[in-house]
Amino acid sequence: MDGQVQGGPLDAARLGAELGERATLVQFSSAFCQPCRATRRTLAEVARMVEGVAHVEIDAEARLGLVRELGISRTPTVLVLDAGGRIVRRAAGQPRTADVVAALGRAM
Repeated sequence: MDGQVQGGPLDAARLGAELGERATLVQFSSAFCQPCRATRRTLAEVARMVEGVAHVEIDAEARLGLVRELGISRTPTVLVLDAGGRIVRRAAGQPRTADVVAALGRAM
């Protein structure tokens, strides 16, 4: 997982969901995005495996302001947040489980 880090800390109010105790996987998706479905399964599986990690999925079309603010240009885009809501990694496209786990290692 790679890419530039943009935007400041994200909190529950801005995301519309609670952050994980140790880290949060934020997925920006769109309704007809096939890779988004596979990404949802991967991130949910990692969140179940790693204690204190939450998975939050955001409908990009419904949250255009946040999408623009964070410079999201395609779906799926995954942001890895640390416990304070700071973006530590971001990647566009469908991630591999190993890459997500490695990115979490940087966040925790």
